[in-house]
Amino acid sequence: MAAAETTTRTKTLQPLPQIVARTVERAPTGWLSWLTTTDHKRIGIMYLVSTFAFFLIGGAEALLMRVQLAVPENNLLDPSTYNALFTIHGTTMIFLFVVPIMAGFGNYVVPLMIGARDMAFPKLNALSFWLLTSGGLVFYASLFFNPVEVGWFAYAPLSTGAYSPNGGVDAWIFLIHLTGIGSLVGAINFYATIANMRAPGMGWGRLPLFVWTILIYSILLILALPVIAGAVTLLLTDRNFGTAFFDPSQGGDALLWQHLFWFFGHPEVYIMVLPAFGIISEVLPVFARKPIFGYKAIAAATVVIAFLGLLVWAHHMFATPSPDVLLAFFMISSFLISVPTGVKIFNWVATLWRGTIEFKTPLIFCIGFISLFVIGGITGVMLAVFPVDWQLTDTYFVVAHFHYVLVGGSVFAIFAGIYYWFPKITGRMMSEALGKFSFALMFIGFNATFLVQHSLGMEGMVRRVYEYPDIGSLAALNLVSTIGSFILGLGVLVTVVNVVRSVKKGTYAGPDPWKANTLEWFTESPPPVNNFDAVPRIRSVEPMKDIRRQVERQGALEPPHAAPAPEHSVTA
Repeated sequence: MAAAETTTRTKTLQPLPQIVARTVERAPTGWLSWLTTTDHKRIGIMYLVSTFAFFLIGGAEALLMRVQLAVPENNLLDPSTYNALFTIHGTTMIFLFVVPIMAGFGNYVVPLMIGARDMAFPKLNALSFWLLTSGGLVFYASLFFNPVEVGWFAYAPLSTGAYSPNGGVDAWIFLIHLTGIGSLVGAINFYATIANMRAPGMGWGRLPLFVWTILIYSILLILALPVIAGAVTLLLTDRNFGTAFFDPSQGGDALLWQHLFWFFGHPEVYIMVLPAFGIISEVLPVFARKPIFGYKAIAAATVVIAFLGLLVWAHHMFATPSPDVLLAFFMISSFLISVPTGVKIFNWVATLWRGTIEFKTPLIFCIGFISLFVIGGITGVMLAVFPVDWQLTDTYFVVAHFHYVLVGGSVFAIFAGIYYWFPKITGRMMSEALGKFSFALMFIGFNATFLVQHSLGMEGMVRRVYEYPDIGSLAALNLVSTIGSFILGLGVLVTVVNVVRSVKKGTYAGPDPWKANTLEWFTESPPPVNNFDAVPRIRSVEPMKDIRRQVERQGALEPPHAAPAPEHSVTA
C-alpha cells in the first residue's frame, strides 16, 4: 500500500503549473457563504480584515491623543475623554489587533504550510472568529453609553474607575472574556492541527519556523488566558456582587490584581511577538536566497523565550513594595530572556550575510523590524535593572520602549507578512513602489514619534496625562512626536491603498512568485477549497526547493515559479 502511494505521488509530481491547476473544487460565492464558512482560508481572511479595521480605529484614537499632546496645556480634549481614548486605544491594539491578527495569519497559512486540508476543528475555528468579533462589538458599543476610563490594564483598586458604577468597565470585562474564550478555542485548534495533521515526512525537525511560533503562541495562550479570565471575573464580582478581592479596606489585596494581570500580561507580550519572529524567519531566507542560519537554534530559542516569559511578570511591578530579593530574581530572569532573543537576532543577520539579497518590500519591512526591535530590546534591558526602573517607571521612556517592541516589532513584521502572503491569498501582486513608499513613511514616522519619547521620559514627563506644563524641551519634543505620528499614519494608509488597488488591478502572481521555500507555495494562488490534490512527502525544512529540483530533473521546460496560474483553471 505504501509503495503504491509513493508511486502515485511520484507520478503526480509534474511541473508545478500543471499540478496546481488540477482541482475542480471551488469556493461558494455570496456574502452568506462567508458568514457561514468553516474554510480556514476564509476565516483567516476575515480575521485579517476585521483586526486590521480595529488597527485603523486604534490608530485614529492614538492620533487624537497626540493632537492633544502637541502643545502644552492644550484643552482640545477634556481629561475624561482623553482617559477613555487611552483605554480604548490600548485595549484595541492588544486584544483586538496584534494577538488576533496573528491568529489570522496562522489560520490562513499554517494548514497550507503543513500540508493539511483544513484546521482540525473547522466549526470551532469559525466560533473563535465570531467570539472575537462579538467582543469587539460589545466593547465599542459601550462608547454610546459609558466609555471606559481605566487603561488597558485596569489596575484595581488603584484605578478609581475600576470600581466606579461605569458600565464601560463591565463591557471591558466582557471583552476580555469573549476574546479570551475565542483565543483559547483557537489555540487548542492550532495545537491539535499542528500535532496531528502534518504532511508525510514533516517531523518536528522539519516544521516551518512560523508554524513553530504559532505552536508556542498557542501553548502560551492556553497557559495565560485562564489567569486573566480569573482576574477579570474577580473584578466583576467585586463590582457587582459585594466581594472585595482587591480592596484592602475590606480585607483584599491591592497587589493581587497586578500579579494576576501581569502573569498574563508579560506572556502576552511574547504571544504578540513570537509569531512576528516566525514571519521574519520565513521571509528572510526567501529574499536572501540562502537557508535560514541555525534552524534548530531559532526553534529552540522560541521555546526558551516562552518558558522564561512565564517567569518574569513582576518586572512590571518593580515600583511596588516587594522584597529586594524578589526584585533581584525578576531582574536576572529578565536579563536571561535577552539571550535567546539575541540568538534569533544574530541568526537573522547571519542569514542575510553574503546572501543574494533581493530588496523586495517584505524583506525591507523585516530589516526595519530587526533594527527597531533591537532598540526596544536594549531599552528593555535598561528597564530590567530595578533601580533604573524606579526612576523611569510611569514616564514616557516606558511608552517608547513598549512601542519599539510592539509597533517597531510586531506591526512591522505584520506588514512584512501582508506583503509576503498577499499574492498567495489573492493571486495578485502588490505594488512594490507603493510598498517601499509605505515603509519609508512608516519607518521615518515611527522613529520621529517614539525615539524622542525616550528623551521625554528622561526629562520626567509622566505618561497617562492629558496635558503638561511648558518646561524645558517638553513642548518641542511632543510636537515632533505628534508630527511623526501623522507621518506614520500616512504610511499605513499607503499600504491600505496598495491593498485595495492590488486586489483588482495587481498583476497575476502565479502559484510561487517569490520562489519561496515552504509548502503553501505548492498550490495555486489563491488556493482551492481542498488546498492540495496531492501532498508531497517532505524531505527537508525547504520542501519547495526539493520539489523544484525534482521537477528540473524530470525535464521541466521552465522553473515552476515562472508560469502564471490561470485565474479560473480547471483541468480534469
